[in-house]
Amino acid sequence: MTTAALSEATAGTDDLSVWPASAHGLPHGGLAVGGVSLAEIADRFETPVYVLDEGEVRARCRSYRDAFPDADVLYAAKAFLSRAMVRWVDEEGLGLDVCSAGELELAVTAGFPPDRIALHGNVKSPRDIEAALRLGVGRIVIDSPSEIARLAAAVGTGGPQKVMVRVVPGIMAGGHEKIRTGADGQKFGLALSDGSAQHAIARILGRPELELTGLHCHIGSQITEVRPYLAAARRMVGLMARVRDAHGVVLPELDMGGGHGIAYRPGDPSLDVAALARRLRTELIESCAAAGLAVPRLAIEPGRAVAGPAGVALYRVLAVKRTGGRVFVAVDGGMSDNPRPALYGVRYAPRLVGRRSPTAPCVATVVGRHCEAGDILAADVELPGDVHPGDLLALPVAGAYQVSMASGYNMVGRPPVVAVDNGRARLLMRRETLADFHSRDIGG
Repeated sequence: MTTAALSEATAGTDDLSVWPASAHGLPHGGLAVGGVSLAEIADRFETPVYVLDEGEVRARCRSYRDAFPDADVLYAAKAFLSRAMVRWVDEEGLGLDVCSAGELELAVTAGFPPDRIALHGNVKSPRDIEAALRLGVGRIVIDSPSEIARLAAAVGTGGPQKVMVRVVPGIMAGGHEKIRTGADGQKFGLALSDGSAQHAIARILGRPELELTGLHCHIGSQITEVRPYLAAARRMVGLMARVRDAHGVVLPELDMGGGHGIAYRPGDPSLDVAALARRLRTELIESCAAAGLAVPRLAIEPGRAVAGPAGVALYRVLAVKRTGGRVFVAVDGGMSDNPRPALYGVRYAPRLVGRRSPTAPCVATVVGRHCEAGDILAADVELPGDVHPGDLLALPVAGAYQVSMASGYNMVGRPPVVAVDNGRARLLMRRETLADFHSRDIGG
């Protein structure tokens, strides 16, 4: 059998449905992404290391542009941001949604047009507001009443600054209680139910320094059904109609946020983005017609759905321990580079790469190296029964909310990020070193 034929045969033996489209099997249990062997990446850059498939990122950006041709698509930078990511998003025609001066300044210094950036955040620091006004962001999303006067004072006579109001529509949606942001009783936005949103809108309309361009809502994250978005859209159109009736103002924009769910393991549900686009467009047309409103310009903010499936995390097995009736596979990373399992109970499907095992699988729990019992990367998953130190494990769907949420816990250091594309691997972010930690510690 030729090498190419063996590669094709190997690729057909495993489910790669949640891996980047470029993923394919190699001889002897190897796996390549973006035309580059994952084992070679681990050898070259050491582990833990994050791999990001540029082609997958770009393809997902284009799929959103195709699904929403008449809307503004803003990539949610909090999912993952780097200078390369800024360039890819820009070249694919998306805008940016940022939530801090740090994200904003990185994007602008990397060449992203500030008028295609929106600044979010449940509370904005003086530095956030100063940077947004200095750099000229396109929209600032007001999240609390106190921001109205602060922002107006900062704008002064240099305005008006275009703003939106984040509204809580009273919709329960999201994959975990900690990422459900459309229901009352959480820190984001201003509620419809108690009149907070309406009161803030009236105040903004009375400030000449601010130009209210529309409403914003984000009902949660990891949402896999279309219906909650439709219900939220109806409530937002209803509020726009009340604004027109009370103030004689027709708001031209509506941002429906993001939170589009993706599959982390084979068989997991995911949001049908094409169906969302089609049904959301229909809902807006019908709701606006019933209210006597022109259909507003729509915006959406995908983050996880763009970056998540494009990423792979690679870890080296350091120890295998059989104790208490369980098998623990300890790796050289953990909650410092991926806190999501500890925060949200996220489940992954790790895979042995670089060798093919002849043994039957066993049920194991992949744990990290940190001094926390909750430092678990993947609980009760199938791995080869002969898994041993030195093996290489790969976790797919690792492109979002892992590197961006990484910490310095135990001074382990954040891992590097390597981009792959067309058979080439290049470093996007270097590994954090002990020298980085020491350089911050200036006391004595």
